[in-house]
Amino acid sequence: MKKFTFIGAGSFGFTRKLVKDILTFPAFSDCHIALMDIDEERLGFIEQAVQRIITEGGYKAKVSATTDRKKALKKADGVVITILAGGVDVWKHDIEIPKKYGVDINVGDTRGPSGIFRALRTIPPMLEIIRDVERYAPDAVVLNYTNPMPMLCRAMQSTSDIPITGLCHSVQGTASMLAKWIGAPEDEITYLCAGVNHQAFYLEYKWNGKDAYPLIRDAITGRQEIYNAELVRNEMFLHLDYYVTESSGHNSEYNAWFRKRPDLIEKYCTHGTNWNPGHYAYIRDEYQKRAKNWKKDIKEWLGSDEIDLTRGHEYAAYIFNAIIGDNAMFTFNGNVLNTGLIDNLPEGSCVEVPVLASQRGLDAIHVGPLPDHLAILNNITARCEDLAVQASFDGDPRKVFHAICMDPLTSAVLSLDEIKKMTDEMMAKNKEYLPHFRHNS
Repeated sequence: MKKFTFIGAGSFGFTRKLVKDILTFPAFSDCHIALMDIDEERLGFIEQAVQRIITEGGYKAKVSATTDRKKALKKADGVVITILAGGVDVWKHDIEIPKKYGVDINVGDTRGPSGIFRALRTIPPMLEIIRDVERYAPDAVVLNYTNPMPMLCRAMQSTSDIPITGLCHSVQGTASMLAKWIGAPEDEITYLCAGVNHQAFYLEYKWNGKDAYPLIRDAITGRQEIYNAELVRNEMFLHLDYYVTESSGHNSEYNAWFRKRPDLIEKYCTHGTNWNPGHYAYIRDEYQKRAKNWKKDIKEWLGSDEIDLTRGHEYAAYIFNAIIGDNAMFTFNGNVLNTGLIDNLPEGSCVEVPVLASQRGLDAIHVGPLPDHLAILNNITARCEDLAVQASFDGDPRKVFHAICMDPLTSAVLSLDEIKKMTDEMMAKNKEYLPHFRHNS
């Protein structure tokens, strides 16, 4: 019997989806699903939900639920992490303080001043989790879904020998979107994608072995509805010649081109049909809606006549199956340390590259150099993230400031003195979550 532990299991939709996928593999039909969350009420409901999946699927699996992380991890074969360190009440400052200074952030969960402070709050508990994995489940494979993905993976992977990778939806999601744009069946598409998380590029995108980029360019320039769907990403493609993985909402804040002036925000960041409004007020309302309705929603699901038990497309179950299941090899894009994988990005930074999962474990695949202009963009991102992680390790607010100084959007909008004042204000708002920092620096 294999054991899979979910840390942060109270994420209802995600936990149900991954559990359902895991159980569809014959090697795991009798597994032990161990659920851990600090919220006992949510934990009770997700336990009921998993039990229903087990019962309706006729599986021999069992489920347990606990608030004790060590108990949940003991002898686990696979670990999935989906935690949030600090709720919307602290997260709002990540968006609102930069906005006050003129740095207009859209989502703020990955990089830039907002992503850096989310990382600073989240790195300490993530390292505590990994220390517990080392003690209680030293043979486990760890899959992280928590953002900011690159900085968290960098922190964990550089301090532990446990096999860890970070998973994101953007690579397969964008590949599917592009296939639809050109009318290609997804199973006829192949690609090579690499870079850093949310800012990786399809170095190759082929339909039945032929370069499909001319078709993508024709679709974007010839059909207004496609151009409007992803204004930021389509502009990046038309000028940089390679398509980036993550949404326009995210990518608008990762560079200096789209959000440094109100007229640019109006032109590129307001009217796209796939646009995620992102701003704190919008996400706050979404959080409040979920907080109000989560119990009603899960009760309705538990009381529904039937549930969908078909396997989905999340990577986690396929990875576990390749390593500790029936060993059917599986290739995916994962977040790993750059150990010579991308030649012209910093050694030791977190990169997103193809990874082979097999009985051997996780083997990242060498990509070679990125096109020079993409490497410049990724290099700035990676260096800022590396410095922010080191700031967390050292408890050094000066390094936090320097990391934010080099953020492309921030540096396009603010002077050094303005960045220092903004960083100090954000540091003060996060003081409760950063006890190891020297707050008088």
